[in-house]
Amino acid sequence: MTAPVAQGFHSKAQLTAIGSYVPDGKITNADLEQWVETDNKWIVRRTGIELRHRAAADQTTSDLAIAAVQDLLRRFTAVDPSRIDGIIVATTTPDMPCPSVASIIQQAIGAERCLAVDVSAACAGFVTALQMANGLILSGAYRSVLVIGAETLTKITDYTDRSTCILFGDGAGAVLVEARDEGALLAANAVTDGSGGMQVYCHPNGKLVQNGREVYKWALSTVPDGVRGLLDQAGLSVGNLDWFVPHSANLRMIEAICERLGLPVEKALQSVVLNGNTSAATIPLALDAACREGRLQSGHLVALYGFGSGLTQSGMLLRWTI
Repeated sequence: MTAPVAQGFHSKAQLTAIGSYVPDGKITNADLEQWVETDNKWIVRRTGIELRHRAAADQTTSDLAIAAVQDLLRRFTAVDPSRIDGIIVATTTPDMPCPSVASIIQQAIGAERCLAVDVSAACAGFVTALQMANGLILSGAYRSVLVIGAETLTKITDYTDRSTCILFGDGAGAVLVEARDEGALLAANAVTDGSGGMQVYCHPNGKLVQNGREVYKWALSTVPDGVRGLLDQAGLSVGNLDWFVPHSANLRMIEAICERLGLPVEKALQSVVLNGNTSAATIPLALDAACREGRLQSGHLVALYGFGSGLTQSGMLLRWTI
């Protein structure tokens, strides 16, 4: 399954602000050693994960998302929430079936009159939401759209299942996408293969179930071609990339994808080592960490690629403009 080229991709949008948040609670590998039959060396060797953040019992996904937006507003003081036209939240762990997480955020930040919707595309959700934001702006009816990836996966993790409980954490990241005369979103693609939908799913008992081996095989066989497809649209190659930001499912998976792309792993931005797999939040968390560290600079060519439950993939190629 190769993500199809988005023929004639157009953009009049740029990313202009970013923020993130992870809760104070932590789950260490030592904690997991007490809960299930595992050990630190095995976890690090298989996943690369050293730490996960965990929301408090009374913290919801909207709480994390609001904190990420508040971080954005503190750092980018020119952003006026009342002038935001849209809020799109990518999440598979909403506070409740309705109202949307986005509508809760809208009220909390004072974005008085705007579209507010959630998107459920799991680990591909953040990039999918970016594509939607670009479309809204391209329509001419929107000029400023807030895109958020936020999850409280620890609330749906089975801590008796050692194959999954070592993976997941909580967190949120947000970016502002604004209309500009010169768009910096260069290419996009997406595809879903519903025949593999049950490889990662939430059981009726409310807990995550994952066939990790099959997901790993699927990602390695499809993601590299999807990334190359993004670059082909723009007449570029892997060697042109400054940064590759895949979904941070597992450090070993990221390394294997980079190897198949012929890309030095040092060019991959990840958030999994210190946050675990945060699904829709992994990509914005990785972007913001690199932005704070000064590694991600204006003008850099960046490929974002989300993939996961569905089985769904979503990619975007952009010039960094924050």
